[in-house]
Amino acid sequence: MSSAASWSYTATATVWPLLGRDDWTGALSFGAPVPIACDYSSESKRMTDAAGVEFVTRQIVYTERADIKQGDRLLIGASTEADPVAAGAFEVRSVTRDGDTFDRVADDYTVAT
Repeated sequence: MSSAASWSYTATATVWPLLGRDDWTGALSFGAPVPIACDYSSESKRMTDAAGVEFVTRQIVYTERADIKQGDRLLIGASTEADPVAAGAFEVRSVTRDGDTFDRVADDYTVAT
C-alpha cells in the first residue's frame, strides 16, 4: 500500500470474487469474502460498463486493490458471510484504473456498483 493510501483508505469493504456460472442451472458461484482497504461514496451517476450498457451507480469505492473485476460482489463494511446476496452486496458494474499521483507505487481503482 502506498503512503497516500495508508492514510486515505481507512474504511473496509468486502469483495466476493465471481468464479463462474453453472452451465446447467445458470447459478453464479463466488469465492470466499475478501476484506479490502478503501474509501467510498454514495452517488447516483449514470455510467457505462465494459459492455457499453448504461447503469446508475449505487456506491463508488476507491481502492488500490487491482484484482476486482466486473461481476464481483462488493459490500461496504466487513463481512464473513459466505453468500454475497445474503450479505447485501452489490454487483460490481465498472472498474476504472487511475494513476498513483503521489507515490507511483500502486495504481488506484474506482469501483462502481
